[in-house]
Amino acid sequence: MFESVHVLLDEHRDLQNQLADPAVHQDQAKARKLGRRYAELNGIAEAHKQWTQLTEDLAAAEEFAAEDEEFAAEVPRLQQQLEAVQEKLHRLLIPRDPNDARNVILEIKGGEGGDEAALFAGDLLRMYTRYAESKGWKTEIISATESDLGGYKDVQVAVKGSSNDPAEGVFAHLKFEGGVHRVQRVPVTESQGRIHTSAAGVLVFPEVDEPEEIEIHQNDLKIDVYRSSGPGGQSVNTTDSAVRITHVPTGIVVAMQNEKSQIQNREAAMRVLRSRLLAWQQEQLDAEEAATRKSQVRTMDRSERIRTYNYPENRIADHRTGYKAYNLDAVMDGDLEAVLQSCIQMDEEERMAAIGETDK
Repeated sequence: MFESVHVLLDEHRDLQNQLADPAVHQDQAKARKLGRRYAELNGIAEAHKQWTQLTEDLAAAEEFAAEDEEFAAEVPRLQQQLEAVQEKLHRLLIPRDPNDARNVILEIKGGEGGDEAALFAGDLLRMYTRYAESKGWKTEIISATESDLGGYKDVQVAVKGSSNDPAEGVFAHLKFEGGVHRVQRVPVTESQGRIHTSAAGVLVFPEVDEPEEIEIHQNDLKIDVYRSSGPGGQSVNTTDSAVRITHVPTGIVVAMQNEKSQIQNREAAMRVLRSRLLAWQQEQLDAEEAATRKSQVRTMDRSERIRTYNYPENRIADHRTGYKAYNLDAVMDGDLEAVLQSCIQMDEEERMAAIGETDK
């Protein structure tokens, strides 16, 4: 892998020159794409610079160690630092998910459990919103269907970051949240104090920066309009403002009714549809390149139970990584970093192992 670093350093210098050209920034989509790649390679360039400097320092210390005790004392410290930087560089050279730097559209749906599942979906939304706040990200609810008790039957929220660095990207962190989240607790509707188990499903899609990124042919769309239902303003149940868009080739369906006008609902639906299509396209690529791009956490079935939230024991458990902690109250208040890092670490290990198998 270290043989490829010089090719990446050349690319880093080339990107630096391109981004210094004012003409490049006239195309914001192109500039954003180049900026993401530059930020990713910047970490590699910095780690390689540290590795080169430590290699030279260690060679000098070893050369004079026999004659000078101070140089001899430096050798173990430099060796330890060099090993750490080599490990860091090795991890940075693992090919990243191309969507890591993107923002996301997060969908949360109440599953089995009726009103309690809807309440839990609301709790998950609050957890992700608080986590986003701790990261300096912004959130925007695109669509929501509330339950009678104040939770959500389903809700879609956009999460936006500000960093071009893929390692700090919103999708890089939240992509592991897709799946079934199970909760064990006494519902507010339970009069006997019995613990119930219910669930909510989470879907995570990388958001498309520019509509032109995803080519959608009008002939591939089936668009239905109908009257909105549920709580809302004067337009609810009086005009055909709700929109359902079906992308015929893939079968992806998006429905939107929260906005007052049909045009607004259509724009919101197309925004979600583009993100789902981007994720669908990436899944096709992952399937085609499975032999060289293995990632156990990344490719898990979204219908699989991934995590359990046990309120009586204040326990959070991730079933993919084996992570377990007894600080569920803090996690539900947004302290999600340790849970996500266990997924990120497992993902890196899986990708490193896959590359090792390929090299053999």
